[in-house]
Amino acid sequence: MPKIASNTDTASLKEKQAKWQIRYDREIGRDRTVVNRSGVEVRPLYTPLDWSDGRYDEDLGMPGELPYTRGIYNTMHRGRTWTQRQLIGLGTPQDYNKRVRMLLQQGASAISLLPCNSGFRGIDCDESPVPLLGTCGTVINTVDHMDAALDGVPIGEISTAMNDPTPFTLFAFLLSVAKRRGVPFDKITGTANQSDYISHFVANHMFYRLSQPGARRVFVDHVKFCREHVPNWNPVSVVGQHMQQAGATPAETMGLTLSTAIQYADDCIEAGMSPDKILPRFTYFFDISISFFEEVAKFRAGRRIWAKITRERYGAKDPRSWRFKFHGQTSGVDLTQQQPLNNIARVTAQAIAGIFGGLQSMHTDGFDEAMTCPTEDAARIAVATQNILREEAHLCDVIDPLGGSYYVEALTNEMEEKILQVMDVIENAGGMYNAADAGIVQRMIGKSAFEYQSRIESGAEKVVGVNCYQSEAEDGEVETYRPNREAMEAQVAAFKAFKADRKQSDVERALDDLARAASGTQNVYEKVVTAADSGVTHGEIIACLRRELGFGHPLMVA
Repeated sequence: MPKIASNTDTASLKEKQAKWQIRYDREIGRDRTVVNRSGVEVRPLYTPLDWSDGRYDEDLGMPGELPYTRGIYNTMHRGRTWTQRQLIGLGTPQDYNKRVRMLLQQGASAISLLPCNSGFRGIDCDESPVPLLGTCGTVINTVDHMDAALDGVPIGEISTAMNDPTPFTLFAFLLSVAKRRGVPFDKITGTANQSDYISHFVANHMFYRLSQPGARRVFVDHVKFCREHVPNWNPVSVVGQHMQQAGATPAETMGLTLSTAIQYADDCIEAGMSPDKILPRFTYFFDISISFFEEVAKFRAGRRIWAKITRERYGAKDPRSWRFKFHGQTSGVDLTQQQPLNNIARVTAQAIAGIFGGLQSMHTDGFDEAMTCPTEDAARIAVATQNILREEAHLCDVIDPLGGSYYVEALTNEMEEKILQVMDVIENAGGMYNAADAGIVQRMIGKSAFEYQSRIESGAEKVVGVNCYQSEAEDGEVETYRPNREAMEAQVAAFKAFKADRKQSDVERALDDLARAASGTQNVYEKVVTAADSGVTHGEIIACLRRELGFGHPLMVA
């Protein structure tokens, strides 16, 4: 490995680089300035003057060891590759079940459930027009629905992710299914993928069900419940994806995400939970954009910063508390309706960035996701993409293959500086909760979104098929997914029959208990679980909590 051992060596390298620069300028003419999405200037050449192995221990270390730049586990993907966790959400529970069985057969190793948009809005299927149901998520309103969706899925053996905002009704239904099947709660593994209510308040308003204070209360109660009763479940998933898809730069995304994690850790500790009890169950959910090296550096820097925060701010002693565990989803925002088959190449590049960035699980988008819920063929290609990268491209043979690159290491350090600058803004505003409430975060994201879109519209940022390399010969019409109308009507009819046939006294008692907990000091989430088990529906649980804790009204800022 190159090493600058003395001032003489440094001087010699500077002289060589200066001579090269003269030749470069002569040949290329007036060079353009290249700046990545996070505002870091990208130079045409990197040498040991930008980073050398003299900083190896400080900047890199070994995989599975501090500062965790090279990954949080000793063996990383050489020992166990990332979990292939494909996000699925379509139609009826039976439609979901058919798709999830197919993907598991094709190589997916974990499952993720996306509810219908009506579910995200906090209502049941009988409150929504039938044509709108199941178009980009699965109708899951009861324990029976969850049982049907997971028919034949060994929930005590396979990790599940519930894209399930506050108050986490899907997870409550999952626990009820576990009880039905005799699966102990300590065998339930996976993640509450949308537990990050602040990201919903800021960047994904459809997911925002309860008021900010109400969501905060239920979130903490949910974490406490899971640590006591479902010890291998990850109740905290800090969702940087929403920030980046709303327009935040990669550096802003990481800075805002880590600031949110600090807020949640502070809130849980204030509620009496110890750092080493909760931090090992913190996970992260990120967008992986097409800006390849920037994304790799974002993840490497984020890992390093989180390890420092957990030790220095919280005094965590357990190495599991220091680990920055994250799920990556290839960026749907980067996909285009124009020339949609090009999206296969985009998803592949994004996936490689996530792999080299050291993710723990991954979802690869279907090439048609800019237009429709992925068709079966698109979903199969998305899974195959991961299989090809692992088995044929051999991307898992070497741990952190970009480690030691002058460019990557210098960029990681520069991204770390950008990330810390964002975190300082949030800290000075009194933390992420207050910064979001004041609109500081929204304005930051809005400014970046506007600037990036302006670059696309001016042509400064190239998007193939959109503002360059356009073609009159498109890829042909893309098949779109629509749920079967008759099957969905039958789903709604069966749901109405279920509500009519259940024991109403049990429902009323459970809702009364939930309301009392929300207005008092009892653990609210414990009562959500009881209500789900008693036949209370998704919409009824949320309606009750909205009455007690307030309706979610995200702050809109100019």
